[in-house]
Amino acid sequence: MRFTDKICLVTGGTSGIGQAACLRLGAEGGQVVALGRDKADGAETVRLITKAGGKAVFMACDLAKPKAIEATVKKVLAKFQRVDVLVCDAAMMTFEPLTKLTLDQWDLLMQVNLRSLAQLTQLCLPHMPKGSAIVAISSVHAHQTTANVVPYATSKGGLEAFVRGMSLELDFRHTRINAVAPGAVDTPMLWSNPNVKSGREKIDKATVGQPEELAAAIAFMASGEASFIHGTTLAVDGGRLAQL
Repeated sequence: MRFTDKICLVTGGTSGIGQAACLRLGAEGGQVVALGRDKADGAETVRLITKAGGKAVFMACDLAKPKAIEATVKKVLAKFQRVDVLVCDAAMMTFEPLTKLTLDQWDLLMQVNLRSLAQLTQLCLPHMPKGSAIVAISSVHAHQTTANVVPYATSKGGLEAFVRGMSLELDFRHTRINAVAPGAVDTPMLWSNPNVKSGREKIDKATVGQPEELAAAIAFMASGEASFIHGTTLAVDGGRLAQL
C-alpha cells in the first residue's frame, strides 16, 4: 500500500472531496489526521476509516484562525513527530457581485482558501521527510469561471501560482508540491451554489464527477508513483477545460 505508516494531514476532511481523500489515504495504509470544524462530521470520517481497517484521528481546526492552525500543527507534531502528506482541501465560496461584497468577506475567504495553505506549508515543511508531498486542491474556476464568484476564482488562481512558486523553493526529491483542479463534483459545495441553482452556471449531471474520483487523483499525486511530478496542476474535470 502506497501510504503505509505515512502521516497524512488533510484539511476539509469532514465532507466531500476532503473526506473522500481521507478514506482513500486510510485505505492505503496512511495514518490520517482529518481537520475540520464540525466534531460530529469528523467523528464520522474517523468511523468510516477505522471500520475499513484504517487509522485516523480528527482534530478540530478553524482555518480562518491562524492561531488555531498553529496550535493544531503543534498537536499533530507532538503526536506523530512528522507530516508525510499534506492535503489542503478546505475552502469556502461567496456568491455576491464584487460591488456588494464586504472586504471582511473577501479577507475571510482568502484566509481559508489561500493563507491557510501558506501557513500550513510553512509550519509543516520543516517536519516533512524525504519523499513527502503537498497536494493543494484548486478548481477549474482558476481557469474558467462565472460571475459572482470572483474571490473564489482569485483564491484558486493564487493557489496555483503558490504551487508553481513553491516548487522552485523545494527539492522535488525531498518534498514535492502540486495542485489538483476539480471540475464539477457531486459535493454539497456544488449543489448549494446559487449560480448552479439558477442555471447561470450550466452543469451537465452526466459529467459530474464523484468525490472518490478526485480522491484517486489526490492519492496518486501524493504517492511515490508521482515522484517526477512537481509544481503543476492536474485537472480532474471530465474534460471541461478541454472545451475552452
